Amino acid sequence: MSFSVDPAALLSAGDPDQTGSPRTVVVGGGIAGLTAAHLLGVDGARPLLLEAGDRLGGKLRLQEVAGVAVDVGAEAMLNRRPEGVDLARELGLPIVHPTSAESQILSRGSLHPLPRTLMGIPLDLDDLTASGVLSDEGLDAVRREPSLPVTVVEGDVSVGEVVAARFGDEVVDRLVEPLLGGVYSGLAWEISTRAAVPMLLPMLAKGSLLEQGARIPRTYDAPVFACVEGGMGRLPGALEDSGRFEARTDVRVTSLRRSGPGFVVVADGQEIVADRLVLATPPAETARLLAPIAPDAAADLAAIESASTVVVTFAFRAADVPDLPGSGFLVPPVEAGRRVKASTFSFAKWGWVREAGRGAGPEGEDLLFLRTSLGRHRESAVGALSDDELVAVSLAELADAVGLRAEPLATHVQRWTDGLPQYAVGHVDRVARVRAAVARIPGLAVCGAAYDGVGIPAVIASAAVAAESLTG
Repeated sequence: MSFSVDPAALLSAGDPDQTGSPRTVVVGGGIAGLTAAHLLGVDGARPLLLEAGDRLGGKLRLQEVAGVAVDVGAEAMLNRRPEGVDLARELGLPIVHPTSAESQILSRGSLHPLPRTLMGIPLDLDDLTASGVLSDEGLDAVRREPSLPVTVVEGDVSVGEVVAARFGDEVVDRLVEPLLGGVYSGLAWEISTRAAVPMLLPMLAKGSLLEQGARIPRTYDAPVFACVEGGMGRLPGALEDSGRFEARTDVRVTSLRRSGPGFVVVADGQEIVADRLVLATPPAETARLLAPIAPDAAADLAAIESASTVVVTFAFRAADVPDLPGSGFLVPPVEAGRRVKASTFSFAKWGWVREAGRGAGPEGEDLLFLRTSLGRHRESAVGALSDDELVAVSLAELADAVGLRAEPLATHVQRWTDGLPQYAVGHVDRVARVRAAVARIPGLAVCGAAYDGVGIPAVIASAAVAAESLTG
């Protein structure tokens, strides 16, 4: 892909209609960049979005497995935050919710019902006891929690440190770690409380978490999670089809610099002039691009580490699959010798996946889809495995956990290298410094999963903040 450096061509790259609107360039074609371009593509403006890879969507991706398109990246979003659901509906995408099937948790080699928790923090002693997840000693520590003095937190501390102080290490190891691992692929002893579970801090100031948890309603009017019917991977295409921006793939931005009140973006050796610039790239890439013009922000972004994960998707003939418990299971890292950190029985969790598999086999038989997730922060051994080894490991651990010993009809291995930014202690302050430094450069904004949350609604919200900062 090449760009003309003729001034008229540069104008058309940023503003093809030549309406006099600001010329806007968005770097990064994940959900953050797509949303930012969509929001900025109003009032005659038509942003130019540049993506280094060969496809748009980032970690929202549909992939055909046994001829059926299923999510191989993010497969759900929070329903209680409006940003994701609202955007999907604006684009005309139907929203669906999970079935009533519940998750399990592997503890000491066997599956147990997932007790009622707040990101692994116990909310109901009876429910926790009935689940069988903790040992007697672990339960005793939980029972003692209401008698402990108020925990005073100064500054920021890790989630593991706070929870262990109230409930003991076993709650951290067997409940908090697998749930945080499912969201951040990180380690509870390193993840920031202020960034990951901010509601925990005012609760700590009031006293017993267990007693407060007992007062939290057991049911809510709305489901916790949602999905686009047909897969979250439909969202990127719907954003592109909105027609509000021009997207180009296979274009790597190598550098940028200030030019008067605007910017010059260098992509594949050619230069593009922009009045407004949004960097919606991963933190390491954003740090590299910002280094010449915002070195302090670049240094803070470069300090954000990222975790790599793998999703292995399987298609099985329905007749070969035994009854499986619930919608899947989580695996605490303390479970020795296990590399699968979670498995989602997609056919049981999502009605649309089950319907997509009906009659989809080569002889018209029903297919069932499920997936495993592997990889935590600093767990390099998983990334070193070949695709065949990842499939074999997943099948062996599925056989051990739920007795699934069938031969899959098809598999797909999706690697998300450095895909999840880690919200280490001090993350909130780090992000505040980055935004303050960026705000000192008119026309510049940043967004993505490295700032205010790694979930889809949070990333969309970060894009909205970026767009507002350039238009407000």
